[in-house]
Amino acid sequence: MNAFGKRGNNADLNETIGLTNLGNQFWNLSPSELIEDTIISGQGVLTDTGAIAIETGEFTGRSPKDRFIVCDEKTENAVWWGDINLKFTAEKFDALYNRMKAYLNGKDVYVRDSYACADENYRTNIRVVTEFPWSNMFAYNMFLRPTDEEVMNFNPEWNIVCAPGFIADPEIDGTRQHNFAVINFTKKMIIIGGTGYTGEIKKGIFSVLNFVLPHEKNVLSMHCSANIGKDGDTAVFFGLSGTGKTTLSSDPERKLIGDDEHGWADNTVFNFEGGCYAKTIDLERENEPQIFDAIKYGAILENIGFYEGTSTPNYADVSITQNTRVSYPIHHIDNTVTPSIGGAPKNIFFLTCDAFGVLPPISRLTKEQAMYHFMSGYTAKVAGTEMGITEPQTTFSAGFGAAFLPLHPAKYAELLGNKLEGSDIKVWLINTGWSGGSHGVGKRMKLSFTRAMITAAMNGELDNVEFKTQPIFELSIPTSCPGVPSEILNPKETWSDKAKFDETANSLAAKFVANFEKFEAESSEAILSAAPKVMA
Repeated sequence: MNAFGKRGNNADLNETIGLTNLGNQFWNLSPSELIEDTIISGQGVLTDTGAIAIETGEFTGRSPKDRFIVCDEKTENAVWWGDINLKFTAEKFDALYNRMKAYLNGKDVYVRDSYACADENYRTNIRVVTEFPWSNMFAYNMFLRPTDEEVMNFNPEWNIVCAPGFIADPEIDGTRQHNFAVINFTKKMIIIGGTGYTGEIKKGIFSVLNFVLPHEKNVLSMHCSANIGKDGDTAVFFGLSGTGKTTLSSDPERKLIGDDEHGWADNTVFNFEGGCYAKTIDLERENEPQIFDAIKYGAILENIGFYEGTSTPNYADVSITQNTRVSYPIHHIDNTVTPSIGGAPKNIFFLTCDAFGVLPPISRLTKEQAMYHFMSGYTAKVAGTEMGITEPQTTFSAGFGAAFLPLHPAKYAELLGNKLEGSDIKVWLINTGWSGGSHGVGKRMKLSFTRAMITAAMNGELDNVEFKTQPIFELSIPTSCPGVPSEILNPKETWSDKAKFDETANSLAAKFVANFEKFEAESSEAILSAAPKVMA
């Protein structure tokens, strides 16, 4: 194996990020070479699907309380500081990185040149330096891949250094505990240590783009999936985990732009990534054929179990974690658009799993309502999904991805409102949750009905039907929809106990209002006017 892969030497890393005295440097190795190194080092095994399986160690998910942003002249007055965006001083960053560099002395590293943003106008070159080969392969899968010619003349704008084996000392380093992910916007660096969870690499760059694109380039960054129809119409799907974002954007009649992270510029919706990072818990081909068939040579399975005595993944095995994952390059899916770019969206869908059963299965939002519900980012967890949950619980995550938003949520909502202003873009709220009563009484909305409603919206089949306004949330509900029984469109009519419906709807509305209190000072009167009207 060539210790320098396709290009690069010690001077490159010394000049750009001050890494010296390294062992071998493996630059831009192919997936096959990275798989080989992973297996030889005993860090992974090949499954009978062809995918490699690795374990990320102590951390099998992100650690939000250990993700920091350097507070300096660039960020102090721009970042929305608080429980999500935690401050870290520039001095602490430098000291911590110096200790990381000392840890890497004499160690082999893997270097990956890649980029984010499929729209060339916003392309962001990224160099990823990793301690482990499979971390580097993850970067190959998830970021966009430059051509060989581009690699030969590559200049990174951002650098990521990922050393899972480096353990921080909170008393010395100022971290909360021994793991950390720190973003430095001035130095354009992300340093990750003490955790092997690969999602920290992906979400670190997502957080960077969520700052740079809206704050500096007037581009709306979005935690959403997106697809494009045969007529070139783009649709985007926002939704928290369990709402159906991946399932509903997977449509054999439409090509996938991307499944998780996008930017909306003046005339384009573009994928940030070059791959997909999907959950595999209870994965079956019948329910998720695209994901299931993408698990082949070149994919990385994380923290999965096996059927005893075999190399066959058991996707129902949660002995390591419920957050089992697979990463694969987007070309593992056949029905994709290349490059990963569409036009401005024609339809926007906010997906929520309302376990209280009071939101309509489909409703059309005004611009103000769209901004309000975008900032709210509502869904509900149901009994049995987590320890201690015995009845439906509300979950609010601004922008449907609050954990990755460095700016105040109102900034993203204002950008959304500006793009909707004077346009014919339609925004829909889709409830994939319960109908006929709350969880335990009612029933989950049939997937076939939800697909029919979304298809009707995208085909313009709801443009000329009558709409009625629901009290309390004041949502506009169609009175008919092709392929869907009319009696389920108005949620109150599906409840046998109408008084109980009003009580439940009023209770949920109060939760919306209480959640929004923290946003009021930064929100316009127009956004505030779209809040549900709680009845006395």
